[in-house]
Amino acid sequence: MARPRKPLLSTDLIVDTARALVDAEGLAALSTRRLAAELGVSGPSLYNHFRTKDLILEAVADSVSVLVDLSMFERGEGGEGGERARDWRTALHDWAVSYRAALRDHPNIVPVLARGPGRRPAGLRLADAVYGGMVDAGWPPAQATSIGALMRYFIMGSALGSFAGGFVDDESAYDPAAYPHLGQAHLLAEQQEKIDERAFETGLTALLDGLAQQYEQLKRPA
Repeated sequence: MARPRKPLLSTDLIVDTARALVDAEGLAALSTRRLAAELGVSGPSLYNHFRTKDLILEAVADSVSVLVDLSMFERGEGGEGGERARDWRTALHDWAVSYRAALRDHPNIVPVLARGPGRRPAGLRLADAVYGGMVDAGWPPAQATSIGALMRYFIMGSALGSFAGGFVDDESAYDPAAYPHLGQAHLLAEQQEKIDERAFETGLTALLDGLAQQYEQLKRPA
């Protein structure tokens, strides 16, 4: 029997194609009609896998969450009684770097992720890992929840846009009479990645330093 010329339609193929389309052209480009055309199938055939476009977007968002490393929150030998792979501060740092890297590679899906995990399995596993890691490290549940929220705000915000990329590379746009401190602003865009990475690490270190101070106060005898 001859093999089919086109790959059989599957959930994974739909999600991979939708993610590539969103990556290339943004959320507005995704429609069931456009996606069906990209896959070379009829629109109704998509509904055998996803009832709505929103469910496709949710699946695309979760496929990005899957890329985030959670191994730093796993326990060592001994199962639930074992020790965490890394101390809470190192774990948060390494997780944040991995999370931002995933969002940096797929920035157009960030607005969907920013709505929260909803029912997405990978998103819920991510939230569970961070919360569990903080509680196991000795943070009270309420503060562990706040830490998870705080980190998500910071990481999502860093992925929604580039600070350095927001400045045009035209020196004439920065009249020294009006903007005396922006004489080098036209050079920011060409160093976008370096500047944005440094800013993220600066902010992340400041956040973790502040949390470390709170943690020390928490552990002091009353």
